[in-house]
Amino acid sequence: MTLLTPVDLVPPEQLGTVHFVAMGGSGMSGVAMAYHERGVPVSGCDQVDSPTLRQLADTGIRTWVGHDIAHLDGISTLVVSSAIREDNIEVVEARRRGLRIWHRSAALAALMLGHDTVSVAGTHGKTTTTSMIATMAARAGAEPSYVVGSPLASTRTSANIGSGRPFIVEADESDGSFLQYPTQIAVITNVETDHLDNWGTHERYAQGFERFATGPDVRAVVIDADDTGTRELTGRLRAMPSAGRRVISYGEDPSADVRLRDVVLEGMHSSATLDFEGDSYQLALNVPGRHNLWNASAAFVAGRLLGLDATDLIAGASAFAGNLRRFQPVGQVPLPGGRLALFDDYAHHPTEIRAALAAARHAVPGGRLVACFQPHLYSRTQEFAEEFGAALALADVVVVTDIYGAREDPVPGVTGQLVADAAARSGADTHYVADKTRLPAALAQLVRGGDLVMTLGAGDITLVGPLLLEQLKSGGSGASR
Repeated sequence: MTLLTPVDLVPPEQLGTVHFVAMGGSGMSGVAMAYHERGVPVSGCDQVDSPTLRQLADTGIRTWVGHDIAHLDGISTLVVSSAIREDNIEVVEARRRGLRIWHRSAALAALMLGHDTVSVAGTHGKTTTTSMIATMAARAGAEPSYVVGSPLASTRTSANIGSGRPFIVEADESDGSFLQYPTQIAVITNVETDHLDNWGTHERYAQGFERFATGPDVRAVVIDADDTGTRELTGRLRAMPSAGRRVISYGEDPSADVRLRDVVLEGMHSSATLDFEGDSYQLALNVPGRHNLWNASAAFVAGRLLGLDATDLIAGASAFAGNLRRFQPVGQVPLPGGRLALFDDYAHHPTEIRAALAAARHAVPGGRLVACFQPHLYSRTQEFAEEFGAALALADVVVVTDIYGAREDPVPGVTGQLVADAAARSGADTHYVADKTRLPAALAQLVRGGDLVMTLGAGDITLVGPLLLEQLKSGGSGASR
């Protein structure tokens, strides 16, 4: 995968029939559904069948499992994700036929034309913040459109085409997608080194966020005041000629334009007082963790910039129920000594793991916290093995499995063992189980009543939790501990 070059956009209605390759993915499925709801003829395929692909088929979209050049008959535009390689047979054939080939980001950007646009970027927190803005704007009666990387728990969908002016998107920086969007309100949650397989250096990565924040359509930047990377970016932005662009910082830092204070973290809830433009509001969330209060304050500012009522926005924040795979409850099972609770989280960067485990710690006062982590990408594992280990050591028991390579080929000597060894050096009770199919049985031997177990990672680790619960409910270990 390489950095994308933005392309000239045309409205979706001018694209003809649009075919999505890898349509079952979390990002692609939302855009495909949005095109379908817009009335654009849509088809798509994916390498494997999935509930998402079947859900799209149920709406009337033509879908296939597997790749075949016959899928291109009658197609004018091909949309691909960053996971699709250049030698994919449908891509090769589309190029031979001279079809328009767009990356997912261009297809999404075309949907945004003519709207009041909000793009949420950042190394972490994009999905939750985007979803919060969408939820709060809907509560305020704005009838927003949105496309986000993970389905909202309340709607079970990752995309919606509303009748109102706001269009809110999660803006991915990993491949430069965020530079494609016609962004008017740019939200930046943090800037911390990642995706060096594309950007090469931290400096280039940080410069990408600067380009995002200074895009030709940007009229306001909403930016975190507590993160080192965003503080540095704020300083650079405020030193530039503004051309009418506002820069509004948020967070707990005393320098923040929008200030959080009196933070309370209690179980699965969090609250704080939010000071904004001379008024104070009581922000009460039904999701845990300090980071979610930061996300909600960014969402509140974005909503106010859209002209939405402050009281409605605060009520919408309280109504936010989270996203799938973001501190998502999987289930509970009674064991001797108490109930075991299981959660699943998409965290795949050391900072994300630290935030997820810190929130989990507040949710299980006095109990054990068990973290089961699947590293994502060989390059990221090689770069951050020590940081992963230190973050995972916030748990009482750490279980690490081997790497989910996704789009990357294996790197000699780079395995999940690097992370496990680092966690052990950081003092964690660590267990390495390379074969993920053995994880349910291995976890069943380790857990006991009263534990909070969290599976973590961007790969297929999400499949492990239900299998563990099934094993424990059938009496397979855990119950005797």
